[in-house]
Amino acid sequence: MARHAGTFHFILDTVSAPHDINAYLHQLAVDGNLTLVGAPEKPFEISSFALLFGRKSLSGSLIGGIAETQEMLDFCGVHNITADIELIPIQKINEAYARLLKGDVKYRFSIDMASLKAE
Repeated sequence: MARHAGTFHFILDTVSAPHDINAYLHQLAVDGNLTLVGAPEKPFEISSFALLFGRKSLSGSLIGGIAETQEMLDFCGVHNITADIELIPIQKINEAYARLLKGDVKYRFSIDMASLKAE
């Protein structure tokens, strides 16, 4: 991470588990923003210096509206930003949940909507 310190203008943090938010604040460039959409159970301990040096900001949002969501998808399409997911059929939802409880998940699960027709 040291190689990328101070290089990002924006970081979208989707993690809902405890993690060191300061490590990500250090990755932001001057006037950079880190936006939280995940909701960890415990509050973050945030270094004020991580925000003050470089005029960095921290923001959050529970959800965007349809227009904002479309704007984000369009932006991702233009910039070839993709997500790593594990595609599962709806028939394996209980197995996916069991794996989630065991911590045996590397990517977010996405349900293949075509598998709904198989029911």
